[in-house]
Amino acid sequence: MKRILITGSNKGIGLATAKNLLQSYKETFVLMGSRDLKKGEEAFDSLISKNPEWKNRLDLVQLDVESEKSVSDASLEIAKKFYGEPSPLYSILNNAGIANHVLGLNKIVQVNTYGTKRVCDVFLKLLDPNIGRVVNVTSASGPVYLANCNQDVRKILTNPNVKWKEIDNLLKEYQERLLELDKDNSENSIIGNAYGFSKACANAYTIYLAREYPKLKINSCTPGFIETDLTRPLAIANGKTPAEMGMKTPDQGTSASIFLLMGNPLGSGHYYGSDCKRSPLDRYRSPGDPPYSG
Repeated sequence: MKRILITGSNKGIGLATAKNLLQSYKETFVLMGSRDLKKGEEAFDSLISKNPEWKNRLDLVQLDVESEKSVSDASLEIAKKFYGEPSPLYSILNNAGIANHVLGLNKIVQVNTYGTKRVCDVFLKLLDPNIGRVVNVTSASGPVYLANCNQDVRKILTNPNVKWKEIDNLLKEYQERLLELDKDNSENSIIGNAYGFSKACANAYTIYLAREYPKLKINSCTPGFIETDLTRPLAIANGKTPAEMGMKTPDQGTSASIFLLMGNPLGSGHYYGSDCKRSPLDRYRSPGDPPYSG
């Protein structure tokens, strides 16, 4: 049985990924990580209502990626549940993410980049050291950000030998600048920069992590332009429906994650597009274009 922890799985792409794994891969057991326990229970019940047999392959764990204590408590809970198994997990899917500037621009960085690291710091010890996988759900906003950012930043975040300390230093410098950015009138630019920067750093962290754990398969991917709570405000702001904006469904946004979890991706430390093909870190690659080979 391949046990897979999915953060942020109470709605959107995370919930759709849990459903599709249970539906298509009978050897999977899904641990649904949810910051809000009540919403997690509702999501859990919604899956069981679709197929009562999934109850034997599904569990819920309260997990707030922004809180070190919450992440630690969740890992202890899972270790206790599977007591006696030194490596109870097959994979970690870091799906939780936000782009809501109302909560604070710094929070975007704390959840999207540091949240991914918090989970890996604690849960890697529960991962099967021989066949384990880590999938970090990032965004095409990362490469788009790097395509237009400072050359020195781009060089660091695309370096195959990047160190966490270098990423952390950039994050801290950026967090200091957020107060100044908040004074800027071009709010959309501020939000886009914070979100894209956080995802570019998450991609760089993926490179670093893969190098530190060469026996594991560790990759990142974009789900594509998907209708979620994160993107729906864009459609509203433009007076269009999500479909008119070109957004796909959460189900369609699970392809790359599931491929990296259950398929045969070549290598580790790579970034994949929503079409399950390798993509560059520093520029946008459209689905259907030739895969990146650099």
